[in-house]
Amino acid sequence: MKKNMLTRDKLWLKEPEDHDFPAAQDYLELLFTPEEAQKLVEKLKEAPTITKKSKDILRASKLALLPDTNIHVKENLKKVEKNKKLSPILLVRGQHELIIADGYHRLCCSYYLTEDLEVPCRLV
Repeated sequence: MKKNMLTRDKLWLKEPEDHDFPAAQDYLELLFTPEEAQKLVEKLKEAPTITKKSKDILRASKLALLPDTNIHVKENLKKVEKNKKLSPILLVRGQHELIIADGYHRLCCSYYLTEDLEVPCRLV
């Protein structure tokens, strides 16, 4: 798909996929107790899907942009080429940075496609 033809609706699903939430919980359990992580995931499930620009999410997370040669980023780029949509990103506000609970590779993929495109996400 050509960059100038990319739109949020062509690139992203409207809602996260079911398997995104357990993945988010696994990651969040590294940062919080299992009980706290579970509560955050429950909030993510109930949160509305909003949009933010990929460049702003990446900046707020303080994470490095993964190279486009990263196997998972590459898989997501191929998925987009095949007109398959990406799942929204799950985000948690940390004390001093944004936590990407699920979707870091999808975010990096989106950034390579166009850093200004709005990314659907859930934020708690």
